[in-house]
Amino acid sequence: MADMIDLTTLLTVGVAFWVVAASPGPANISNAAIAMRYGRRASLVYGLGLSVALVFWGVLAATGMGAVLLASIWLLSVLKLLGGLYLLWLAWNAGRSAMRPGASAPTEIGAGRWFWRGVILNLSNPKSVIAWIAALSMGLNPNDTLLSVVLTTLVCVLVAFFNNLSYSLVFSMGGMMAIYYRGRRWIEGTTAALFATGAFALIRSAVSR
Repeated sequence: MADMIDLTTLLTVGVAFWVVAASPGPANISNAAIAMRYGRRASLVYGLGLSVALVFWGVLAATGMGAVLLASIWLLSVLKLLGGLYLLWLAWNAGRSAMRPGASAPTEIGAGRWFWRGVILNLSNPKSVIAWIAALSMGLNPNDTLLSVVLTTLVCVLVAFFNNLSYSLVFSMGGMMAIYYRGRRWIEGTTAALFATGAFALIRSAVSR
């Protein structure tokens, strides 16, 4: 069909979104850390939560509400502040774990809690909607049909799920988990530092507007 978006454009959008989605941000770092410490099942459920929240931002961007959000300074600032505080909480937990000399047995956490932790992390990250808008703008034009919007959004959704699934599978491999336990304190200390850096960047951005 002439009005449908072509496969080359869909592939371009998918690759562009994958580059952004696979970059080592808070979501991917936390997913990798959970996979290495708690195993594949916990990471898969956590990754599912990350993906669901990312789909929410995608729908928001595809319907035009993402642009409205970015234009609303106060709402964007609130989201950044909440996201920064959540990252600080993650940094505190990772740092506290890094300070313990011995590796304690992982605390059992229900699947529901892992899922909602993933949802909360990506919902509190307004940068996700920026990534969505950038990806969708590469493949869509003002005169595109609803089908084109749906197909482009669906490609990005599939990429998001594939990315989180890949992190869960790769970092829960036996070798990765062994590496984690050998260098646990260094890994968790680095994770805490990265979370804290991201948190302060979000909070500074929120209060400087």
